[in-house]
Amino acid sequence: MTAGGADRPDPDALLRAAVQEGRGRLKIFLGAAPGVGKTFEMLSEGTSRRRDGVDVVIGVVETHGRVETQALTRGHEIVPRRAVAYEGHTLGEIDMDAVLARAPRLVLVDELAHSNAPGSRHPKRYQDVEELLAAGIDVYSTVNIQHVESLNDIVAGFTRVRVRETVPDRILEMAEIEVVDIPPDELIERLKAGKVYLPHEATRALGHFFSRSNLSALRELALRRAAQAVDAQMLEHVRALGVGGTWAGSERIVVAINELPGADGLVRAAKRVADGLHGPWTALFVETPRTAQFGEAQHQRVAAVMTLATQLGAAVATVPAPSVVEGIRSFLTDARATQLVVGKSRRSRWFEFLHGSIVDRLVRETPGVTIHVLPLEDYAPPSPAGRSEPVREPKAGYAIALVLVALVTALASALFHILELGNVALLYLLPVMAAASLFGLRTGLFAGIASSLAYNFFFLPPVGTLSVSNPENLVSVFVLLGVAIATSQLTARVRTQADMAAASARTNATLAGFLRRLSAVNDPAIASRMICDDVAGLFDVETVVLAPSGGTGLGVQAASTTDYRLDTMDMAAANWAFDNGTAAGKGSGTLAASEWLFQPLTAGDRVLAVIGVARESGGDPVRADRLPLLSGLIDQAALVLERLRLESEMRDVEAVRTRDRLRTALLSSVSHDLRTPLTAVIVAADQLDHGATPELVATIRSESARLNRFVANLLDMARVEAGALKLAIEATDLSDAVAGAAHDARRALQGHDVRLNVPPSLPLVRIDPQLLHHCLLNLLDNAGRYGDPGTEIVVAATHCYGEIRLAVRDHGPGLPPGREAEVFETFHRLEGSDRAVGGTGLGLAIVKAFAEAMGMTVEAGSRDDEPGAVFTLIFPAGLIVRHAPEGHI
Repeated sequence: MTAGGADRPDPDALLRAAVQEGRGRLKIFLGAAPGVGKTFEMLSEGTSRRRDGVDVVIGVVETHGRVETQALTRGHEIVPRRAVAYEGHTLGEIDMDAVLARAPRLVLVDELAHSNAPGSRHPKRYQDVEELLAAGIDVYSTVNIQHVESLNDIVAGFTRVRVRETVPDRILEMAEIEVVDIPPDELIERLKAGKVYLPHEATRALGHFFSRSNLSALRELALRRAAQAVDAQMLEHVRALGVGGTWAGSERIVVAINELPGADGLVRAAKRVADGLHGPWTALFVETPRTAQFGEAQHQRVAAVMTLATQLGAAVATVPAPSVVEGIRSFLTDARATQLVVGKSRRSRWFEFLHGSIVDRLVRETPGVTIHVLPLEDYAPPSPAGRSEPVREPKAGYAIALVLVALVTALASALFHILELGNVALLYLLPVMAAASLFGLRTGLFAGIASSLAYNFFFLPPVGTLSVSNPENLVSVFVLLGVAIATSQLTARVRTQADMAAASARTNATLAGFLRRLSAVNDPAIASRMICDDVAGLFDVETVVLAPSGGTGLGVQAASTTDYRLDTMDMAAANWAFDNGTAAGKGSGTLAASEWLFQPLTAGDRVLAVIGVARESGGDPVRADRLPLLSGLIDQAALVLERLRLESEMRDVEAVRTRDRLRTALLSSVSHDLRTPLTAVIVAADQLDHGATPELVATIRSESARLNRFVANLLDMARVEAGALKLAIEATDLSDAVAGAAHDARRALQGHDVRLNVPPSLPLVRIDPQLLHHCLLNLLDNAGRYGDPGTEIVVAATHCYGEIRLAVRDHGPGLPPGREAEVFETFHRLEGSDRAVGGTGLGLAIVKAFAEAMGMTVEAGSRDDEPGAVFTLIFPAGLIVRHAPEGHI
């Protein structure tokens, strides 16, 4: 077993492995550039798997006319692509429903970074792959290194070509990667031979993207990215199994920084080592109980070194530990580090004899790790003015220790006649442990010495003196003193560890509480205000949050105080932090003349805002030992702001979709609902030239009214969605309202028998008569459309249980079970028969909107007695003006 239980399985790794159970496995064929043979290799391996009896299908493969690649698709089952119309062209995309229904063991999906045509199930093909994996289907896919999100800028820097289609790094991190590699010269020959592009395209490509230097650089990136993925997967595996050792598949470098001058040199040396070994590196600071004794200058030095490490590309970590050696060993084991860069200051031999050497202990206790030892600058202790004050134990602790010793002495004296002398000595361990636990090591040692003296003076003969007559008793005194000292040290160590655990728990509780409060907020302005207030309260600083404001740069979105001051230098630092995604301002390496330290709030590759902190006294805004807590709060705040941004975008997208549906409905209406009555009006008007007849006049009037009603529906829907609906409430007779609506809808009801069962004895209701008229017209029009020709339409009312129910019943196909609520959705229609039924799906949506605006409800369902649908307007008791005897009318 290694220190810290490193041989135990990592719970987080086990949980991540458990999540993968039941999911498909992804294999990516990674290439440096087009034409290296990724698709060919994928098809070749798919063919091999099929011969082994694996159920393999082709979801989508782009052969680009290459004969060799096309030949490999023969013999495979190919799922037909789904045709998608886009800008006058028909595009073929993977048919996700067909693949999921087919449920093969393995599906081949080419070009992982491909963007799907608008209207597809997912905007990106890698999202299609994620759905297939979630369904338990294995996937083989291909991608070029320039399409990896994190490398996009690097590739664009030397190729001068920015790829727009990218794949998130997380996709590669969960995949098995096989590099398909050929030398640059061979790829260039393939390009010249027309095996990659057409001849005229190949000539242009050779002069730009496919230069030898570009291909060599892309090849190196592909190999390095694959090595990183393999190393990460190997570490995840050994952590899940709890296997010890460094498992140096690639070099991992850690530099241990401290508060001494010259620590910045350690960081630069570690950067050179990391660059030479092409490995990731981490700057580590171990927070021990001695850290609490640091002065302001030492905290500033640690903060500056950590900032420098971040600017040079290192990950930074702060770990609490009882000692520096234990903290470094624990971190090296957890990170599976292979290289350690550490500094050694000049100490006297006497100091090393008393306290030991950290470097010597690391060399002895970290086998398998290469240690680079660099001499630090000569370190002179700080002057008395600048020396950090040690943590002094309270003077009251010494007095309490004496009181505890006196109480034990009194207790032992009272029980001396029944206790042996050895048991009396054991009683004196109690004040030692109590003093060390409550007040620290020094107080515990003081209690140990006092206990030894009291034991000698009061209980060892000759009693009343500090002399010892029996040598055996002298041994007892020294044993008691030794046990007291050892007990004090152990108790003090436990107390230190408990304090560190409590500090860690407080940090975790702070982060959890911070996120819990922010998660309940749905307004970015309120969230920014809470972020400012919490950070200001935790760190005793002034805080501001700046975000893009109306295209005019950054503006202050929230501040912890109203008297904050940001000058030109401060705004320059804020803009730098926002534009570059790195810290700027006081305590950083950029625009340090600013009085504020600005940190970006970043989610993914997007900077959402910046948070600035400053201290009124003019010192460093945040101490180095509290930077990890600030970083955690910033990360959580960024996640909350990103969630709010995405929610806002989703609302905007939904609004756009609604406008698109309205536009589509309007176009459909122009071609049908508007054209039909207009045609009837035009024909009737033409006939007027030959002499007007009552039928022609009636046609003009009814079709004009129908056209007017349809336009009114569109306007009413716009009013509802805009929230501009105004009510004119008055007492209304339902029998008159129903009769008037039936008269106006007589043309829509033509061919049906209409029976009105709404007696005039019903009580009046307080509603908007015009809106009720629109509701009834739409319900009757719907019944006329969907009711079978020649059947009866019934409008009946009941007054029962304190409410009035006004129902419109037809004889038709009815409504599909379980889908009754869908008929009230905007632009939604349920075709219930083979007859062509027109309409835009607005009528019933307007009925529901108007009814709810007046305080009513509306229900839809199928009739119980015979086929057909029934729509019911429900008037609650609060809308009834006067009450008639209740019952079924």
